[in-house]
Amino acid sequence: MPDADLQSPCFSAIGSILSSALFHMISLTASAVEHLRSLIAEKNADAGTGLRLRVEKGGCAGMQYVMALDQSQADDTVQSQDGVSIIIDQESLGYLRGCQIDYVDSLADTGFKLTNPNAARSCGCGTSFEPQTT
Repeated sequence: MPDADLQSPCFSAIGSILSSALFHMISLTASAVEHLRSLIAEKNADAGTGLRLRVEKGGCAGMQYVMALDQSQADDTVQSQDGVSIIIDQESLGYLRGCQIDYVDSLADTGFKLTNPNAARSCGCGTSFEPQTT
């Protein structure tokens, strides 16, 4: 009875641990949560809308971050924190593990900013990075 094994308390505990590990994959500062929440409300976005964070080739350092409000697709990873969601496609996941998203509003810079431990270097504006080689 393999299906019965999947219902066991032991398997449920493992699932909870894995979900918890995914929860901490990307963190948002209080400022990022607040701004994302107000942006979703301002756009009168549908329920389930979150910030899609994607990595693609480009930018001055080789890879660039792309962000937009979006709905999740079947193969996306969705991480929720304090009532907002971050949506990440499978191809971008490895580049983004451990990132912190902040929202900065200053005279010199305004917008979501990423601190990425997977970057060997980042460009001055913070929108692109060179991935670390393993």
